[in-house]
Amino acid sequence: MMQLAFDDIFKNKRVLVTGNTGFKGSWLTLWLSMLGAEVYGYSLQPPTKPSLFRILNLNKLINHEEADIRHFNRLKGTIKKVKPDIIFHLAAQSLVGESYLTPLETIEVNTMGPVNVMEAVRQLGEPTAVVMITSDKCYENKEWLHGYRETDPLGGYDPYSSSKGAAEVLIASWRNSFFPSDRIPVHGVRLASARAGNVIGGGDWAKDRIVPDCIRDLVKCGVIGVRNPHATRPWQHVLEPLHGYLHLGAKLLNVQNKNVVDYCEAFNFGPGVSSNRSVKELVESIIQYWGGGSWEWISPGMENHEASLLNLSVDKAFHKLQWIAKWDFDTTVQHTVEWYAHWKDGSSDLPDLTEQQIKDYELAESSSASAIKLEKVKSI
Repeated sequence: MMQLAFDDIFKNKRVLVTGNTGFKGSWLTLWLSMLGAEVYGYSLQPPTKPSLFRILNLNKLINHEEADIRHFNRLKGTIKKVKPDIIFHLAAQSLVGESYLTPLETIEVNTMGPVNVMEAVRQLGEPTAVVMITSDKCYENKEWLHGYRETDPLGGYDPYSSSKGAAEVLIASWRNSFFPSDRIPVHGVRLASARAGNVIGGGDWAKDRIVPDCIRDLVKCGVIGVRNPHATRPWQHVLEPLHGYLHLGAKLLNVQNKNVVDYCEAFNFGPGVSSNRSVKELVESIIQYWGGGSWEWISPGMENHEASLLNLSVDKAFHKLQWIAKWDFDTTVQHTVEWYAHWKDGSSDLPDLTEQQIKDYELAESSSASAIKLEKVKSI
């Protein structure tokens, strides 16, 4: 078992990951297993084919239960059985476009899912750390150039974004009503939320996401269709926010720390300002590392609202968690394309490659350009 960061705090801990068959959930499940955790998964079937969960054979690494986060009694029974030391809640309907097609399901999954987890923990009555994963789209987007802070207004133009804003309101409500920070010694529940978005990395096959779309187009015809080339996003590798979630979880698990109350809050996790690039720049970088191809501007298939600017301020994570993004834009794209290139070649070493990328990330030095000055870690 490899030794990584977090002072072995996850070793032998019972960790429940909801949504563990998804893209981010699969990466997090593998990472926790590498850290020596006893991982339990609660999720629907993998949402895509191919599926990172199946490619990595994660069903052989963890105790996995196939179930719906909306089924409260089933979830409550699982949490009672597992008695997790910590829960990472990732189960969600995660696509903006899909939220226009299935708005009721999106709202139900993304609001009642978190409520079911928190209420099951409340009824369990055992000390538990809980990290609720929402989204950067929980904020009322005003197309600001500067990054949104955790204290900025919540909102949402589309059903997906509004469901994430609502989830954050509900999380704060449960924390204030049932898990107040000044009574942690009594109820034992340490509840925090994490906001991140625009993650890329190997193994994502969701529809209407830029990197999977690029790879599918490159494999099919060598020409990438781009709907919004000038839209700008703070791109980050999937390991960046997961690293933040683990940092936050480690703080919540340290019940001996009298300052644990400082972490029972919302936190943003995003890349440095240098990773704030247009879709056009991302696509051209993918083509470069792929070794060929081209792109063309196409009309959007659906007239859905899509923000042009959305950035997060990560000052709070930097100051309170000492967390900072490790990989710059080029490194992020390079590792992402490397993974898909191995997949395209039919390589059987994808589990080893995925694990190696986690090791590479852990060993990476934060770039001096982002580590020295605070403004270099602001997403503006």
